[in-house]
Amino acid sequence: MVRVYSASTLPDAHVVAALLGQEGIEARVFNENAQGGLGEIPFMHAWPEVWVIDDRHADRARELIRALERTDTRNQVTCQACGESSPSNFQLCWNCGAQI
Repeated sequence: MVRVYSASTLPDAHVVAALLGQEGIEARVFNENAQGGLGEIPFMHAWPEVWVIDDRHADRARELIRALERTDTRNQVTCQACGESSPSNFQLCWNCGAQI
């Protein structure tokens, strides 16, 4: 196993782990409960981490993470099904789940 990402928030770590899973890369989130230790341990040691199970997938995982970080979420798209706005990098409407 190898760490490929440290997130400042737990939801960010789970988004990255889910992205990797969609690409067939098995990943786990660690330090899910470490934020309670802030003050006792350095804050970066308490950040949630994403680790890939198979070391051979580490480079591909890092590429996917870099692409996710480069995605411009400021642009919005309108869902044809319900009319709600979603970030342009979404594939499904956050409101109704329709394909965007």
